[in-house]
Order: sequence, then C-alpha cells, then structure tokens
Amino acid sequence: MNDPRAPLHLDQLRQSVAPPPAHVAEAAAKRVAGLATPPGALGRLGELAVWIAATQGQVPPRQLVNVRLVVFAGDHGVANYGVSAFPATITAATVRAALAGRLGVNALSLAHGICVRVLDMGVDSDFADLPKGTRNALQKYKIRRSSGVLHLEDALTRRETETALAAGALVAREEVEQGAQLVISGDLGIGNTTAAAALIAAGLGLRARDVVGRGTGIDDAGLERKVGIVDAALTRLAERASDPIETLAALGSADLAAATGYLLTAARLRVPALLDGLMAVACAYTADRIAPGASQWFAAGHRSTEPAQSLALSSLGLVPILDLGLSLGEGSGAVAAVPILRSAAAILNDVAKMNDVLPE
Repeated sequence: MNDPRAPLHLDQLRQSVAPPPAHVAEAAAKRVAGLATPPGALGRLGELAVWIAATQGQVPPRQLVNVRLVVFAGDHGVANYGVSAFPATITAATVRAALAGRLGVNALSLAHGICVRVLDMGVDSDFADLPKGTRNALQKYKIRRSSGVLHLEDALTRRETETALAAGALVAREEVEQGAQLVISGDLGIGNTTAAAALIAAGLGLRARDVVGRGTGIDDAGLERKVGIVDAALTRLAERASDPIETLAALGSADLAAATGYLLTAARLRVPALLDGLMAVACAYTADRIAPGASQWFAAGHRSTEPAQSLALSSLGLVPILDLGLSLGEGSGAVAAVPILRSAAAILNDVAKMNDVLPE
C-alpha cells in the first residue's frame, strides 16, 4: 500500500481558507445587472455566473472546458451489519464497471466532456484480475482494505486518516496540474451513506434519526438498524466530535478522508469544486470544519434524497442547482449540473450589455 509522496502538515491543513476575491464578485454582479435582460430575470443562473467569475478571479470568466471528476472508492466494515440493500462485494464490481466506462456517471461524463479518474482507497479487493498498469493506477494511493466497523471501533487509525487526507491533497494537486478549472469528487462504496451521515450528525450535534436515510433502498427494519448503529457510533465518539480529524478517523473511511483532503486542497489552490450527493457533501462539510472558509469554493450540484445532505448544505449555506430526486451517487448529480454552470459562464461572456442594445 502506497503512502503519498508529500508529507501532511496538520497545522497547515487547519489554516483557514481565503475566500474568492470580493472585488471580482462585485464586478461580476455589476456586469450581470448591466446585461440586456430584465432585472432579476437570470435568477440562480446569474448568481452562479458571479460565483464562477469570483472563483476564477476574472470577469467575464473563462468557459469551463476542463472539468475533472475523481471517484474515490472504498469498503466500509459497517456494510456487514445490515445497513445496505446490497452486499459489500458490489463495491469492487462497480469499480470494475467504472473502469470499463459502464456506470451512470461514465455516461454522463462522456456526454458532457468530463475527465473521470477512479481511485481505490479502501476497497476490500486486490483487483488481481486487472492488468498491472490499470491496477497500479487504480491503487496508487490505497490505504487499506475496508474500514473498521464504526459503531464498534475507529474506522481508521490516526496515521491512516492523515495518510488518506494527504493522498487526497496530492490527487487535487495532480488534477490542478492537468488544468482542472472545476473539480468533482465521486464515491463508490457499499455502506458509505452510514459513515457520511454519522460524520454530519457528529459535526452538527444531531441524533441519528435526524440524519439517517435509506441509502441503497433499505426497508424499515434496515433503517432502524442503521439508526441504531449510527447512534452507537456517535455515543462511542463522545467528546472527540469537537475535532473534525478525530471524527473522520472514528466514523469515516479511507475514501471519505481522501475526498475530504481533495476538496480542501482544491479550495486552498483556488480551484472551485462542484459537490455531488451525501458523501461529497459530508466530505465538504468536514473540510470546512478542518479549514473554515473552504466552503466558499464549493457549489452544490444537486439535492440528494438523503436527509443528512440537506442538513449539511444548509449549514454550509449552499443551495443545490438541481433537484431531480437522484440517489445514484458516483458523482452523477454534480456531473449532470455542469451544463448549468457552463450556461452561467456563457451568460457573462456572450450576452450583450443593455447600453449596447439601447437606441441612441
């Protein structure tokens, strides 16, 4: 298993993140107000145009031609305790499907010209059947096989948590070096909604029943088991809930920790991120707990059917672009929202100013 090449400095990781430049946002808002459209007619599209311009630091913004999705995959020990409608073996199967370009997120990404990268951070498989080159790329930063059972033990050791955060940070740097103008984190892992809901409950000080959803479609009995497991995990966590990194070690997983480091580092590198469903939002929320201000570089791609996602988005002050009843995961909802962001950038670039169309 490979440690990242770059060491993690927790003091630096915890430093607050500077927001997008306010003067650029003001200039973009002024440009929107001066376009040849009725006042307020652009609605959210105008707001998103301002956000894109501010995160790029220029008005009008560049079109989003290089959007990059990293899918972080991992298994979760809690999956063996009846919290999912599917067995844990599905994780490795979906990773193989993603590599073959056969998942929903692959189809959407192909349609919208988005680069997809899949990383195994903690899948309970060695993927020995894959060609060596594919396997090496897939497992470049693998931390462990599956996470600990979060209601009985810490999901990760402190060292594993720091290694996963550093791995995600390095992945973000790699994507930015490839010219990423917008990044997305995707997820693959049976049991991951349990861990993500627990992370949000711990940070917001909520009960399991407030945050737990049906995930892959569990029945009422499964939902009750899931609620009980998250409650037990929160009780075990106790006062450590005040520390987001300790919370991530106790309740998270290698894939969620890596995605947290990825989103946090993208914000620190001043590259915006478009969030997907529950897992991405749990990681974004955790990133903002670690380094306040990171969330100003995030936009919410869609509203998940999971209650924890909406609660965390409200806490971050983010309003989803789409609300389609999606619960697919993988990064699919965020990918589906990319054309809206491109439309917002086009508005600022291509719509005439009112002064240019008014008669002399």
